[in-house]
Amino acid sequence: MAHAHESNTKRIWTVFGILSIITIVEVAFGIVKPAALHHHELFHLNLLNWLFIILTIVKAYYIMWAFMHLEGEKAGFRWSIVAPLIFLIIYLVFILLVEGNYVYEVFHNSQYKWIF
Repeated sequence: MAHAHESNTKRIWTVFGILSIITIVEVAFGIVKPAALHHHELFHLNLLNWLFIILTIVKAYYIMWAFMHLEGEKAGFRWSIVAPLIFLIIYLVFILLVEGNYVYEVFHNSQYKWIF
């Protein structure tokens, strides 16, 4: 184990601090909604939403890194756990964006009205 000498209390507070900072940044961007990020799009999604997606993936990776104790494992084992999850998250985001855009276009450009 690479960090056997390090205090568990210090480790817990460090992880708590890092995850808290990322969450505070997310909340701050959600409240402020900078126009530079909110009104510019990339792949039919504004840059602010992309920022939220990226920060959420970073938090998920760090949670796995810290609480699943992946930092002490060999690189091959880490990637066998992380790579499928990253692929599935990217795939899920892609499917949600494509299907959400399709539903929006159907209701926006047709005689059907929004009923929800």
